[in-house]
Amino acid sequence: MKKVTFFCCWMLISQLAFTQQFKPSEKKAFQQMEDSMLPIALNILQGSSTEIIVESDSLFTKMLVRALKKNNSFYYPFDSLFTISIQYAPDSSFRIFSWQVSVNESSIRQHGAIQMKTTDGQLQLIPLIDKSDYIQNVEDTITNNTAWIGAIYYKIVMNEYNNIKYYSLLGFDGNSISSNRKYIEVMHFENGRPIFGGSHFSIPNDGLQPKNPARFVMEYKKDAGPKLNYDEDLQIIVMEHLISESNEPNKKYTLIGDGDYEGFKWVNGKWTYINKVFHEITPEGNAPIPTPIRDDAGKIDERKLKGGAEDEQKKP
Repeated sequence: MKKVTFFCCWMLISQLAFTQQFKPSEKKAFQQMEDSMLPIALNILQGSSTEIIVESDSLFTKMLVRALKKNNSFYYPFDSLFTISIQYAPDSSFRIFSWQVSVNESSIRQHGAIQMKTTDGQLQLIPLIDKSDYIQNVEDTITNNTAWIGAIYYKIVMNEYNNIKYYSLLGFDGNSISSNRKYIEVMHFENGRPIFGGSHFSIPNDGLQPKNPARFVMEYKKDAGPKLNYDEDLQIIVMEHLISESNEPNKKYTLIGDGDYEGFKWVNGKWTYINKVFHEITPEGNAPIPTPIRDDAGKIDERKLKGGAEDEQKKP
């Protein structure tokens, strides 16, 4: 309950901080631009033809850049653009815009940009250019913003090692007609420019994953939905273990989640593999049985409402 309260307070403070950066006329101007961008952003996702999708993507990009050129745009959330992912770094030093353009089932691209926070409120924007089709080995290639692998980012985790801040980006990629991908992409800045990938993973060699990849790639069957996210309490990236439904683990498009969980923990500048995240297993037949608060006649048992149910469950 305390965490929920803290989160709500943080959201309220964040919204007030955004609002206080602008005069009413400036805020209204941003809102008007955002309102005009929303249907265009929707067309990128829901356009009825390739032509509409491509034209909408081009128009949206121009409109977004125009809006971001306004002073202090970093503080405007653009939160009604629900088809566009906007993720803030935990230290609020930048935010990333990313979205997907599906021209057809076999042609999927991601577009994006990093907006840096600046002291004078002027725009510093770093475009992200999807060159994944030209990168032969995605798992072992260190790239920059002009050779981006392309992903829709949904979480940013920050760690520090040797006085360098590393931002781990969790992202989704529609990849191909037969498989999707999720990434763990470690990014840092050198001379103000982003570097994607690096020697930041320690994984046992099982023949399916590189031992020390530049980035972690989870590829799986198109209609599967294995989990990959960061657990704030455990401070672990938790991911669902994959198995092949046809006993062909080398064929990524056959992989689905099996309900077991493995993960990564940040240790000395690396995401170190953990075989089992959750160790507690309830013995068969010993699962807790809920005690209903009503009897067979439908009458509420007041004693159970006051905590008696717990005592009832303890009885042999």
